[in-house]
Amino acid sequence: MRVLITGAAGFIGMHTALRLLRDGHEVTGLDGFTPYYEPALKRARFKRLTEHASFAGHELMLEDAAALKHLAREARPEIVIHLAAQAGVRYSLDEPASYIGSNIVGTFNLLEALRAFPARHLMLASTSSVYGSNTPPFRESDRADHPLSIYAATKKAAEDLAHSYAHLFSQPVTLMRFFTVYGTWYRPDMALFKFTKAILAGEPIDVYNGGRMRRDFTHIDDVVESLARLTGQTPAPGGDGCSPRAPCRVVNIAGGAPVALDDYIAAIEAAAGHKAIRRELPMQAGDMTDTAANTDLLRRLTGFTPRAPIEPGVRGFVEWYRGHYGV
Repeated sequence: MRVLITGAAGFIGMHTALRLLRDGHEVTGLDGFTPYYEPALKRARFKRLTEHASFAGHELMLEDAAALKHLAREARPEIVIHLAAQAGVRYSLDEPASYIGSNIVGTFNLLEALRAFPARHLMLASTSSVYGSNTPPFRESDRADHPLSIYAATKKAAEDLAHSYAHLFSQPVTLMRFFTVYGTWYRPDMALFKFTKAILAGEPIDVYNGGRMRRDFTHIDDVVESLARLTGQTPAPGGDGCSPRAPCRVVNIAGGAPVALDDYIAAIEAAAGHKAIRRELPMQAGDMTDTAANTDLLRRLTGFTPRAPIEPGVRGFVEWYRGHYGV
């Protein structure tokens, strides 16, 4: 298959591209290399992809509609995996405009490019944050009308745009709601990276709400397996989990076993061989107290249920961090 991946230099993007390349697919990857976090890490990820003969890399921003349309025409992808986005709940309080540009305008530009050069299946990354103030466990059929952050609001807007394009232009779309993905080559703005860095350096970590939060952590290997299986599950109107009028479905991708933040920190401490110095802080604006997913639909569609336990996944990240940064 010919696959186009946006955000290919990102954490999920790199791992997904590597899996598809190993499976024998042709992968075109694009990334804007924005400075939200260290571009050197993104360049290092991208370098791994360029070592494969079946990978074609491009540097461009989703906001550049003309360049995006040209790339879609040249690549003629059968599958598009749209992972590029401005991420981060807390950063959206400081730089909301970047979320509008990347997550809404960028997604609109991609949808327009595919309207001119349709793909067999568009897979769009969303987030558990769209469930907002709902009570977990979250199901895809739950209404998601009360986002608690600007980030979540822009991702929900992108979902709604994609659904309307699926209905109007018959572009099959799968909306993938990721739940706290973690693993090697992780993003520096995420808790696992920040906690590991601080603990190994003997510096304090910021613990919000007394550690009384739970997250449905999902290991990157489980996410990649889910995505690889979903590529062939093209939605049809009224099908399993689909919109009744559009070839569009929402699928939760989650570990299915929520973990308390305190237990997460304990796993990092065990892997690092050091106790954390905690700096207790109040709950942050925009944060969700608990996330937990129902993953029945993913299992029905693919026959796969993510189940990677947290301890070995955390240990693998800490080992990668030590090796990559030489600490």
